[in-house]
Amino acid sequence: MRIASFPFHSRCLATALALLCTASAVAAEPPAVPAFTSMAGHAAMEHIAPWRSRFGRSRPVIAIIGNNSGTELVDFVIPYGVLMASGAGDVITVATHAGPLTMRPALTLQAQTTARDFNARYPDGADYVIVPAMVDRNDPVLLDWIAAQSRRGATTVSICDGALVVANAGVSDGHVATAHWATESLRMQQYPGTHWVKDTRYVADGRVVSSAGISAAMPTSLALVEAIAGHARAVTVAAGLGVADWSTQHDSDAFQPRLGVNIGGFAATNVTNHWFHSMQHIGVPVTTGVDEIALAITADAYSRTGRSHAHALAASQDPVTTRHGLVLLPDRVIGDKAPLDVVLPALRPAPSAQAFDSVLASIADRYGRNTAYGVALDFEYPGFHN
Repeated sequence: MRIASFPFHSRCLATALALLCTASAVAAEPPAVPAFTSMAGHAAMEHIAPWRSRFGRSRPVIAIIGNNSGTELVDFVIPYGVLMASGAGDVITVATHAGPLTMRPALTLQAQTTARDFNARYPDGADYVIVPAMVDRNDPVLLDWIAAQSRRGATTVSICDGALVVANAGVSDGHVATAHWATESLRMQQYPGTHWVKDTRYVADGRVVSSAGISAAMPTSLALVEAIAGHARAVTVAAGLGVADWSTQHDSDAFQPRLGVNIGGFAATNVTNHWFHSMQHIGVPVTTGVDEIALAITADAYSRTGRSHAHALAASQDPVTTRHGLVLLPDRVIGDKAPLDVVLPALRPAPSAQAFDSVLASIADRYGRNTAYGVALDFEYPGFHN
């Protein structure tokens, strides 16, 4: 994980280092905050409420908001790609301010509109607002916009630590919510008005929906498709993505740093790779029609290894339009004077969700299984084991 990019994940690194260096002291230390509540007994919150038309709309308006200074890539792109593939609503990418969206930990996107222009176009507001994790969760424009959309009746759907943004906006006060495993203590301390739970991929408490860490964007997005367009549509979309299940079942504690279990993964991506290896610049080829989900997963994963950073590599500096219309701004151009250390093969045609397994296998081959495991832990991805 990139601590400089996402300081709210720094507790993960601190915990891992503490376990490596002072395991006995950590084990003896009493918990700093109350224990989280498991999702057991919250079965009613495993399904997002069915969409109901407002303002005479035949399709819901779904806004995906990003902050220009830094927005988590997979959190933003998976909901976009899944919802666009479903055809279930009008999906609009929104930036807090004019200009490109710097994605973290890699790539640059151009949103369709700004928060201000969205308000002018949709004065009644969105039906759904999707909130990824962001570097600056205190931006007043961002917080005011999310709060205003909620007051107009929008369902807020946070992905990963987008829940911290939603909590900062006051929208999750009095609601049940979840987020990335690494921010459990931070959330309890800073946002006690929200009832935080674990052991769930996502939880739906009325008009406040939230997901666990990064990879949970996939099941959460499919659950949203189901709420809008029905179970049959969600099954069709899931099959096309290569997803067999989008239930809430999850074990959050499996991702916590544990001696003899997963410390090797944390140590690789957070410590040893930085100490003993130089940073490699990885080119990810992009052309018109590229699968935005597979691209996002690949670039995000390679930029979390502690040994590499991914760049979108195109034939020119012209914007590249992805499979479902997302606008990508290339980082590098073929033939640039600044060389890349590695250029990955073009993304192969395959169901988008398979990119999680394929990129982790690629990272394991290139940098070792501990590094791939560290990335999987950061993704909160349950499908990879060291």
